[in-house]
Amino acid sequence: MKNKLLPFSIVLIFITIFIIFYKGLQDTNIYTPEVKTNYEVPSVSVELFDSSEIVNTLEIFNTDKFYLVNIWSSWCVPCRQEHPILMDLIKNDNLKIVGINYKDTKKNAKKFLEALGNPYNKIIFDNEGTDAIEWGAYGVPESFLINKNKIIKKYIGPLSKESLKEIKLFIK
Repeated sequence: MKNKLLPFSIVLIFITIFIIFYKGLQDTNIYTPEVKTNYEVPSVSVELFDSSEIVNTLEIFNTDKFYLVNIWSSWCVPCRQEHPILMDLIKNDNLKIVGINYKDTKKNAKKFLEALGNPYNKIIFDNEGTDAIEWGAYGVPESFLINKNKIIKKYIGPLSKESLKEIKLFIK
């Protein structure tokens, strides 16, 4: 009797474990950040990259212009992929690009910009990553299209040719 009960118990335990894991795999707990738009530009004190001057973000943005805030880092591979798109956007007179250099060193960031070109009108140096959090960013790269001190569009991940077309339509 004991000899027949032991294999049955082991099979029952494996079936139970299999069912638990199977149910767990079907549960989609993938976190997707909420993409909020039409909210005000955050008012925080930030350090400018070149001068190390501390300014408020509201001093950077003029209300009658379009701005693209791009969060980037020299160690970020997708940032390198989207860089040609930023270089294309800088040619447009209706748009100013502000970079937030995220969790990087100034030395590495300067090398990155020297190698690929500098599309940024201003760069905020965010060594700790707290300024990007104030913007509602979850990682790099992320971009925010701004008009009249309101964020009108958020791009999670690297900019693409489709997002380039969309930005150009917004700023016409």
